[in-house]
Amino acid sequence: MVARSDPIETSPAVEAGGWQARKSAQTRLQVVEAAIACLVELGYTRTTTTVIADRAGLSRGAMLHHFPSKDDIVRATVEHLNGKRLEAFRKTIAGLPDDDTRVRRALQAYLQHVRHPLYVAFLDLCVAARTDAELAATLAPAQQAFEREWRKTAADLYPDWPPSGEHFDLALDLVRCVMDGIAVSPPGNKEVERDEQLVAYLEDAMRELAARARMDSAEAK
Repeated sequence: MVARSDPIETSPAVEAGGWQARKSAQTRLQVVEAAIACLVELGYTRTTTTVIADRAGLSRGAMLHHFPSKDDIVRATVEHLNGKRLEAFRKTIAGLPDDDTRVRRALQAYLQHVRHPLYVAFLDLCVAARTDAELAATLAPAQQAFEREWRKTAADLYPDWPPSGEHFDLALDLVRCVMDGIAVSPPGNKEVERDEQLVAYLEDAMRELAARARMDSAEAK
């Protein structure tokens, strides 16, 4: 017969360590979210460690204890930002109807995605990375992850479209380039009307490219 053991008591050191770890993680998240807010409002070049610390409600010294440099903050921010960006993208795509409106609704969902402040912040980092090799290296894995998700989503949305070949690639590039342009364009009085026209144009272009892809596939058999 096995004797019942007494409850295990947690030592103050263990409890303190767990509390300290949670506090550290919360502070890091606080800094990262402050950095994202600064990127959205100020852009990359004006987002300094001092500005981020002020936004996070921390002293600069306290923040640098967790992130010794701006580059460290940027790396953590890119990782966090890309995770939330992918989550937002999946959410906008989920639940699309399987009918003739699927292409139009998918484009509208993508438009909603590029209108999100998180996407604008990511684009600003991409622009800054053109002349910042370290930032470009930090962004590369996130960009590659989103590229894989983007292509997989497109293939899942349009199963009758061969997920390879120049027509498929051209369609994805066309949508992405137009949507990126919408994301950075200044708002105007006819913004909604313009967006609807662009979505309609992209839908027509994608249907035409899909038809060409199917034609080429049939001729190749």
